[in-house]
Amino acid sequence: MTRSPSEHELDLRVNELAQLFNSMDPTPFLNKDLDREAEAYIESWAMGLPRDSRLRLSIHLGRLPIEDEPSTLLTEAIHNYFEYKGNLARGELKQLLRDGRTSLLIGLSFVTACLIGAEAIAQAGTHTAFTIARESLTIVGWVAMWRPLQTFLYDWWPLARRIRVYQNLSHAHVRVVQAQ
Repeated sequence: MTRSPSEHELDLRVNELAQLFNSMDPTPFLNKDLDREAEAYIESWAMGLPRDSRLRLSIHLGRLPIEDEPSTLLTEAIHNYFEYKGNLARGELKQLLRDGRTSLLIGLSFVTACLIGAEAIAQAGTHTAFTIARESLTIVGWVAMWRPLQTFLYDWWPLARRIRVYQNLSHAHVRVVQAQ
């Protein structure tokens, strides 16, 4: 039985279109960054939704622009922005996994050296000092594996979640309506 994705709608209310965008960004309208507060609001809303949700953004404008149809323009601008954010997050994920692989190679090399050293100390004798040194090397070696394990077990999935949210937002249905 196939379940259809649920639809979720966010209503944003602004006086004018410019309030949605970063006023310090000099790029053309379609490539402008969203205002930080608007971006945070939209992202936090989308993060709390099921990953297969269909998203709808309704922008309620106090003053509709006279010269252009704002729905088409705003749809393209929002889609462009979240596609850009998704590409940045994909780059972060690639870098994290690259660093994780490097950390794993370093960690495996170090734990191997520590275990070889611990075995050599074990062969040297059974005195308490030898036992302490052997156990210390074993523990230090395994602690060196902490970072690679953290990367591959935990650090990657929040980035993957953000990528899915950005992808979802880059395909959201956007409509602009006159505020009542």
